[in-house]
Amino acid sequence: MSLTKLYLATGKEHSLKRFHPWVFSGAIKNIDGNPAEGDVVEVYSSRQEFLGMGHYAPGSIAVRVFSFEQVEPDYTFWKGKVQQAYDFRKRLGFIDNPHTDVYRLLYAEGDGVPGLIVDVYKDTAVLQAHSVGMHQVREHIAKALQEVYGGMLKAVYDKSAESLPANSKVDVQNGYLFGTSSAGTVVTENENQFFVDWESGQKTGFFIDQRENRSLLAHYVKDKSVLNTFCYTGGFSVYALNAGAKEVHSVDSSKKAIELTIQNAELSQAPDRHEAFAVDTFEFLRGKEDRYDVIILDPPAFAKSQKVRHNALMGYKRLNAEAMKKIKPGGILFTFSCSQVVDKYLFNNTVMAAAIEAGRNIKIMHHLSQPADHPISIFHPEGEYLKGLVLFVE
Repeated sequence: MSLTKLYLATGKEHSLKRFHPWVFSGAIKNIDGNPAEGDVVEVYSSRQEFLGMGHYAPGSIAVRVFSFEQVEPDYTFWKGKVQQAYDFRKRLGFIDNPHTDVYRLLYAEGDGVPGLIVDVYKDTAVLQAHSVGMHQVREHIAKALQEVYGGMLKAVYDKSAESLPANSKVDVQNGYLFGTSSAGTVVTENENQFFVDWESGQKTGFFIDQRENRSLLAHYVKDKSVLNTFCYTGGFSVYALNAGAKEVHSVDSSKKAIELTIQNAELSQAPDRHEAFAVDTFEFLRGKEDRYDVIILDPPAFAKSQKVRHNALMGYKRLNAEAMKKIKPGGILFTFSCSQVVDKYLFNNTVMAAAIEAGRNIKIMHHLSQPADHPISIFHPEGEYLKGLVLFVE
């Protein structure tokens, strides 16, 4: 197969030699051809050394490298990627686990498939391509999933219409690549049950990345009053209810999210201890001084680009300061950021600034991140998007 060759400017090859999988457009000296979005290209140094191959795209990140060796990116290659990811999740204990049947199987750069994620909900895999190149190999991925899982997998659903770049010229329709399934299924996570609708829900239907952090919350909520803000489908709320919280209040500005939270709370051991509010978090916190023992702050990404990072940091500071002022003395605050452009050091400093503004003495109890089924390649630190702190507020 004859592939387009892309040559870097002098000195721009160092990051690829350290196995970082991104080629920025500013590093490119010339392109031997005219690749279309999604085409496989080979990347070379200015001295014509082979560096890697990946999918081409217009924009800042011009190539997402999926191999640092010259390979034939055919079905066998992609099946190998799926098999490696499956074997890793099996090592983690997710395959055939009666206590947890929802997990991430493929996590973009962390699994060597930049631009692709696959989440497993019981016997259905939900695929989301974030690049045209990965969308073009979706049939290979679906076939590989069937072969690797065998009879354990009944369906593969493609939900890439929402995730592909808005300026891409590909006409994408969500739909089943293999089999059919009920999108309103109940899944189990650490023996807690949740309704998941991957066809109409956000992302692939559920925020799997907070699994271990929800489990940690359960250790601190018995007989406590808990507030879960930006609750989406109520993941933290269900864990708190099942762990014996005295009362749990769930808050989200989306009425649909609140409906899903109420539905999930009904699956818990004590739905009568739960109340949900479709309202803005800042508005809800007004007048709630000394009301809650535990508060969870898990907002959506305030910053999706460097251009708006400063405004996002001000938003995180304001939100955390408000919660710190309201929480009971001796309370515990779980606070998160899922903004990739806000690293953990910047987030920690922003939370510290909020503590100074709130005038409360605060201790860090835990540093939080994403779970092992969202693996971070040591060569791609940008893959660590989720960061959090558990704080004791005196």
